[in-house]
Amino acid sequence: MQLKKWLTATAVSLATLYSGQLLADDPLKVGFVYVGPVGDHGWSYEHDLGRKEMEQHFAGKVETTYVENVPEGADAERVITQLAKSGHDVIFTTSFGFMNPTLKASKRFPDVTFEHATGYKRSDNLSTYALRTYEGRYVSGVAAGMTTKTNTIGYIASFPIPEVIRDINSVYMGAKSVNPDIEIKIVWVNTWYDPGKESDAANALMDQGVDVILQHTDSPAPLIAAEKRGVMGIGQASDMSSFAPKSHMFSVRDVWAPHYIRTVEEVMSDSWAPEDYWGGFADDILQIVSINPDLPAELKEAIDSTHKLIKSGEFHPFTGPIKDNQGNEVVPAGHTLTDNELAGVNWYVEGIDATIPN
Repeated sequence: MQLKKWLTATAVSLATLYSGQLLADDPLKVGFVYVGPVGDHGWSYEHDLGRKEMEQHFAGKVETTYVENVPEGADAERVITQLAKSGHDVIFTTSFGFMNPTLKASKRFPDVTFEHATGYKRSDNLSTYALRTYEGRYVSGVAAGMTTKTNTIGYIASFPIPEVIRDINSVYMGAKSVNPDIEIKIVWVNTWYDPGKESDAANALMDQGVDVILQHTDSPAPLIAAEKRGVMGIGQASDMSSFAPKSHMFSVRDVWAPHYIRTVEEVMSDSWAPEDYWGGFADDILQIVSINPDLPAELKEAIDSTHKLIKSGEFHPFTGPIKDNQGNEVVPAGHTLTDNELAGVNWYVEGIDATIPN
């Protein structure tokens, strides 16, 4: 009888051990939610490159899933919920409008690790992560201000959220630093990715005398439109040089793989904790790439030196004194906006002749 009990107990122990070993060997399931198609050659494209590099880095220890073209709102909530229900251990949601759906899902699925890009709401199992895109925009503004012959540059804006408003300000301040006569014209397209709308916006700006195009949308359509009309432009989120070899000045590239790898490593080692992560020039998660070799030497030097000043921390675009375009002091002298303050920018800087849409 005792032998039978011992054999039963041993069998149960071995089964438990074997089961635990199987669980330990199962790959970590990581899901991604994209607002655009992976072929947008911009924002979602770069997130997907980061996903692939992260999966390759872990060599079989990670299994990834992605859902593309997810509208911001109720559809996003359904997609995020389905990923959580289907056994995903980590879920990255990669657009500002996914913020509230991700927060709701984090409360419903406390054992899942969530990370939301560009938002500001966190919980015990929800982090936020963003890029210091304003750094690249300032360099872009310097380049645009030195290049324009009409003293008029154009910005194709997606949605009036702090990230976009902040970056418009940064472009303008960069341009103003080298060209006191600069004017910026802004067209809001209310989409992240719509090549037709983006192209129409670029043409509308060029019809108004704009001769340098910048964008906060995700397709290369504005650059292609610029190339057709002999106007210069700057690539957004990924290297867009191949779409407009003559008009492309450089691209500001988002490099997400390091953050994705670090996050998954922390989840695997049980050291992950919610945070508000910002990556920029300093850690090479934001990069200036494919500078057009035909640009004037003086311009290439200005791009390089401005990039180095920001990367080293010697210069921060949002250090006061800064006034808004209503004459109010929004950044006192000697103060540099904190990340929390940067996440709440809802004003245009002095000199921008425009109003922010509701």
